[in-house]
Amino acid sequence: MKEKLIKLSSSLESNFFYDYDMSKATWFKAGGKAKALIVVKNEKELEIIMQSINQFPYYILGSGSNLLVRDIGYDGIIIKLGKSFNKIEINEDKIFAGASNLDVNLSSFAKKKNIKGFEFFSGIPGTIGGAIKMNAGCFGSDTSSVLNKIHYLNEQGKKNIVSADKLNMKYRSSNILDSSIITKAEFNIEYGNSEEINKKIAFVKKQRIKNQPLKEKSSGSTFKNPPNYYAAKLIELSGCKGIKNGDAIVSETHANFLINKGNASAKEIEDLGKKIIEKVYKKFNILLEWEIKIIGEKN
Repeated sequence: MKEKLIKLSSSLESNFFYDYDMSKATWFKAGGKAKALIVVKNEKELEIIMQSINQFPYYILGSGSNLLVRDIGYDGIIIKLGKSFNKIEINEDKIFAGASNLDVNLSSFAKKKNIKGFEFFSGIPGTIGGAIKMNAGCFGSDTSSVLNKIHYLNEQGKKNIVSADKLNMKYRSSNILDSSIITKAEFNIEYGNSEEINKKIAFVKKQRIKNQPLKEKSSGSTFKNPPNYYAAKLIELSGCKGIKNGDAIVSETHANFLINKGNASAKEIEDLGKKIIEKVYKKFNILLEWEIKIIGEKN
């Protein structure tokens, strides 16, 4: 793998890093190394890279806000879209946004243009590509409510454009394959009242500061909300709030957040999550599903 990547890198402007410590790239600040990290220069080079590496395992990295890499590491390639994928503009009455944009930047852009419906993005950590893939949302709104189309490359590096109604977007899910790389998205525009938009963004910010451990090393919501339940409430009622496993701890502020309080290993974090799953299932007969993505070889 490495020899092929070195040869490939010699003809490209994209940056290649080998044996990359993924704790530097994730919000948990924990975990092992990837065989390689590629920061892609532009869409043309992404096509070349995809055509060259599709026989190897790979994972698409956004901001690292929703990822845990196991301590043994990831025996594959991490792909991260570079600065050319973070443009935002209005074209033909749609917002065109590169997939590497932070969600909060999309919200800020819409706010400046008095476009409503994007306020909730100010409360979502991560990038637009990740938000689309998992239909991210909060406070009663989600990505599918404003999405029109996506542009993506498949594992052979072939470009595709698909309308949102073909993506089967449901709660924290879509039918977008893990092997596909979203490069750009088109969003519907509906203009609104600037005062109301500002109020909604202020509300989202206030609620996050009040109810989430924003200054801690955490990856946001750990588990998806089961139908008709809140994961945080189930976790709290199962006696899990504040429990520890080494330096990994369940947040006292929000029970659905796992925190690295020092030098927690990825295993300590994952095992703490497994303990929560067991305790909630034992008490409520409800099986929590991970919202964070866990990759890499098991110990």
